[in-house]
This record gives sequence, C-alpha cells and structure tokens, in this order.
Amino acid sequence: MFSTSALLSIVFWPVVIFLLLAAVGAVVIVLIGKSGQVQEERQKPLYKYTAKKSFMTNAEMTFYNSLGQAVGKDYRIFAQVHLPTIVDHKVPGQNWKPAFSHINGKSVDFVLCDKDTLSTVLAIELDDKTHERPDRVERDTEVERILKQVGVPLLRIENGRDLSPEAIDGLVRESLAQK
Repeated sequence: MFSTSALLSIVFWPVVIFLLLAAVGAVVIVLIGKSGQVQEERQKPLYKYTAKKSFMTNAEMTFYNSLGQAVGKDYRIFAQVHLPTIVDHKVPGQNWKPAFSHINGKSVDFVLCDKDTLSTVLAIELDDKTHERPDRVERDTEVERILKQVGVPLLRIENGRDLSPEAIDGLVRESLAQK
C-alpha cells in the first residue's frame, strides 16, 4: 500500500492548505470588520446649530453692565470663563488628562483680571434657583475648592438682587480685601 512518508504527505498538505485558508479567511473578516467601522465613523450624524442672540442671560447682561460701571475702569471683565482658562491642570506628579476632564465642563459667570497682565483677580458667580439643586451644590462646592486652592477669591451673588454699580463695587472690594 502506501509508505509512511506518502501517508504523511497525503495528510500533511491538506492540513497546511486548510490552515492557510483559515488564516486568510480570518484576515479578510478582520479587514471587512474594520472597514465597516470606518464606514460607521463616516456616517456619524451632522448636528445642526443656530446662533444665540446673546451668550448671557438677561440677568447676567444686567449685572455685566453694572459690573462694568462699577469696576471697569480698574479691571478687565470677562464673561462665561471656563476653569481651564484660569486654572492650570498640569501639576507635576499628577495625570493631567483626568485633571483637565475634571475642570473642563465647569465655568464661572465673570472674571476680573488685572488690566496690564490679565492675571485673574476675582471670580464672580450669579446664583439663581438652579444653584439649589443637589448636583449644582456639589459642582459649586468643587469650583469653590478649586479656586481657593489656586488663590482666586470667589464672589457669590444671589441672582435677582438689584445691585447698583456702587453696591457691586463695595462687594468686589470686600471680596478682594479678604484675599
């Protein structure tokens, strides 16, 4: 009949061919899968947007105007300032990516800066009813902690108070005196 080497040859080559076809098939499946993922990424929805009439609420705009009259001659005033703009998250020995993520979605309503250096002098938050929600209380507490850690005083003003420029000037100066 067949010799041992002939039998091995008859069994060996079909197994090798089968394994090669299986490997090629696996590669083809992986490539098809990846091209499908690329296709899915290209088909992400394109959201539509519209421009806001103002990036401040009416209450913020009223306060901003009074704040400008009160301290505009002494400080530069910026509105809707995100914490990463005034707080450095790249601290030696700390993983900066999660530190950045922690502050990235947080902002303060107004920031007063030195006119010459634009260094942050004071942060101001107008507190409306939303600041009473548990999630906002937690967020506000964390923003206060962060600003205190970096030495930026925070002035919290209850929204809806009818403050004259003189009253605002007094609150600003009082907050800065406590620094």
